Amino acid sequence: MIHSQRRQESPLALNIDPRVSVPGDFATAIPGLSLFRRDQPAPPVVCMIEPSLILVGRGEKRLWIGGEGHSYDCSRFLVTSLDLPANSEVLVASPEQPCVGLVLKLDVSMLAEVIAKGRLQATRARPTGTSVGIGQLAPSLEGALDRLLSLLDEPEAIEVLAPLILREIHYRLLNSNQGPRLRQITAVDGQGYRIAKAIDWLKINYAEGLRIDELAARVQMSTPTFHHHFRQLTAMSPLQYQKWLRLNEARRLMLVDHLDVSRAAFAVGYESPSQFSREYGRLFGTAPSRDMAQLRGQPLEA
Repeated sequence: MIHSQRRQESPLALNIDPRVSVPGDFATAIPGLSLFRRDQPAPPVVCMIEPSLILVGRGEKRLWIGGEGHSYDCSRFLVTSLDLPANSEVLVASPEQPCVGLVLKLDVSMLAEVIAKGRLQATRARPTGTSVGIGQLAPSLEGALDRLLSLLDEPEAIEVLAPLILREIHYRLLNSNQGPRLRQITAVDGQGYRIAKAIDWLKINYAEGLRIDELAARVQMSTPTFHHHFRQLTAMSPLQYQKWLRLNEARRLMLVDHLDVSRAAFAVGYESPSQFSREYGRLFGTAPSRDMAQLRGQPLEA
């Protein structure tokens, strides 16, 4: 009943519609800003969400993190403060009323600058849940996003005006109910900042053997504390996070570089192709070779 009373469309939809004439994901001339369109509901698909602001101008989506779903529509935005493995689901969309929206990557250095200049204190309080949250879309934030989108019609003005509007957007987010979540990643002596540094290391060294005690020491945390906060913020253990990175990179290598299953498995750090295939199937729901055939539009073997 509550759902039916929500706005069905944001003014942002009118600004996005002419820029996304077909379903897909589209980069823009504004660094860090991309747009998307979906013409029908779709089941969850595996994705990596960077620290971002995500919202829809029309329709509804849901992001799954560690088995917990976070729904957002034209009145509620989603924000993430760490690189999070997730599953993205389209709940409401049709060809007549497509689900359209935007993804804006957050700039951690800009967040820190705004905190300093705006006299907003970075918090060391323990975050609740994972590093993802839902906020109410205030008119001030909606207006700033609308002005940012309108700059796409003035490409010569982007270099001068986009940084100003982006700074305002970061300021509005820090003053929203999601502000404490974002301030966590700017406090250099805070747990969120340290976990972010550990994730940066994992993204570069995913193919290497992982010793949790060494990674914890690298970010100046005890092993139990590191493991607890990593799971709390990402909804998975460090080893599970590394496995997710390995499997997704292997998928990319097979699809883009046409590596076979065994070569892709070894390239990302697996010692056993059979173990790789089992874990790949658990994540993507099908065997590697069958997944590649589906992604390439090839006929499946009986």
